[in-house]
Amino acid sequence: MFGVRAPDRHNGTVSSRPIFVRIRIDAPLDRVWELTQNPLEHPRWDGRFTSITPTEALPGGGTRFRYELRMPLHTIVGTRTTIGERHRADGTCTSALRFDTDDWFSPLGAGRGYWRYEPDGDATIFTTGYDYAPRWGVLLDRLLLRRLIGWLTAWSFDRLRIWAERGIEPERWPLWSALWVWRRDRPRAARCVRDARGRRVMDAAPATLRTLEAP
Repeated sequence: MFGVRAPDRHNGTVSSRPIFVRIRIDAPLDRVWELTQNPLEHPRWDGRFTSITPTEALPGGGTRFRYELRMPLHTIVGTRTTIGERHRADGTCTSALRFDTDDWFSPLGAGRGYWRYEPDGDATIFTTGYDYAPRWGVLLDRLLLRRLIGWLTAWSFDRLRIWAERGIEPERWPLWSALWVWRRDRPRAARCVRDARGRRVMDAAPATLRTLEAP
């Protein structure tokens, strides 16, 4: 329907232009891990979610979650599975995820992605790569929605950075604060690297993504 290629439920398929966002956070990796992996803290800074609730542990490792995004007239509900590697031999940490929803109001269908945490002295390089099957049609996704979702991801990452570095709680920066052009200290998507620069974004996903249970 609408020219959307059905996602591969095992490999999490999807488009030729995955979303890529990277930011340097001047805070220890432990701090960034806690703010991003704690389901109570995560939706506070991430504009893509209103709530994230664990529902069950997965037999093969990881956790299944129920997520919500509340909008004025509707709440999008979906499920996701995640598995984290807190201590890796190369000093990095990763978190693999898969997500899906049957809600037609969501522009994102089934997808997959990862977070990567790299120590950089006393700071942390925080990176995400993810992809999804567009629910509202490939053309609209390419022209508008994927750009908007990428921007929202980057804006959220900078909101997280401000919280981790300066202790300013993310609720101080509602989404419409992006319009406060006179505030130089506001979250800005432009502080993130969003150009993959020739990288095959999903090739950098951890091996755990291949075996992670579907939502």
